[in-house]
Amino acid sequence: MTSGPRIFCIPATRAPVLAVIRRGPSNWSHVGVWDIDRPAYEPGSWLRGHIYPQRCDLSPDGRWFSYFAIAGHADWALGTTYIAISRLPWLQALAAWGTAGTWTRGAQFENDRELWDVGDPMHGDVSALRRRYGLALSTPAAYAVERRRGWTETDDSPARGPNDMWDERRADSLYLRKPRPNDAATSLVVTGSYAAFRSGPANLDDALYSIEGKGGDVLESVQWADWSADGRLLIATADGRLQIRQYAATGTTVTWETDLAGLEPDPTPPPAEASQW
Repeated sequence: MTSGPRIFCIPATRAPVLAVIRRGPSNWSHVGVWDIDRPAYEPGSWLRGHIYPQRCDLSPDGRWFSYFAIAGHADWALGTTYIAISRLPWLQALAAWGTAGTWTRGAQFENDRELWDVGDPMHGDVSALRRRYGLALSTPAAYAVERRRGWTETDDSPARGPNDMWDERRADSLYLRKPRPNDAATSLVVTGSYAAFRSGPANLDDALYSIEGKGGDVLESVQWADWSADGRLLIATADGRLQIRQYAATGTTVTWETDLAGLEPDPTPPPAEASQW
């Protein structure tokens, strides 16, 4: 299905902004910030490497981005695989932890400031972060980002097996649902491997999004979707566009969009504020 760049978005839980993770060309990753109230998209950093979306998180206020990356050209002491905290939409590491390869978990922000199980960073100072949030290692799970944002497994999803440590064996047969805010009769449903792009096997199918309820139907040529807090439909299309759609029982209407398909790698240094908490 996907013919444009791979796109996955992570909404902030208490602010109208999303982190946008884009892959393409295949050995490049790009991060941007999507403000859905203005609305506007701001491009940020490029990384010659891979960012693993399901091991990333965005702070509730939309300020800080936690990401797990593999960068084969990294020339710092932490090595080529690491977890880092940056100021969205940049990838300048304000704090970072080296990892022993890709078989590792990401880190997620916690409202409980006392919850901190990642230890001291190998790079940077987290005192500013710890005044506002805790940080925890994420539990390995398919759709980990969605689960933290109100998506739940449907009753017809298979149970996780006792030997499925990384929750991969059932990933292509899971169904997750998220009700529309203030409209419990209407839900988004996703199935198909890891939704959008994940770190799993390349032969898994792309995600399939649909709307259940009055006027519900499959969302054609969509690689990522979610509801905004006020019930608008947020979309990343298969050909690389971000869209805001107004939902109604008679269908959806695009009210805003921007095209990310034509972006080319531009690894310029970040602005000075990217180095400040």
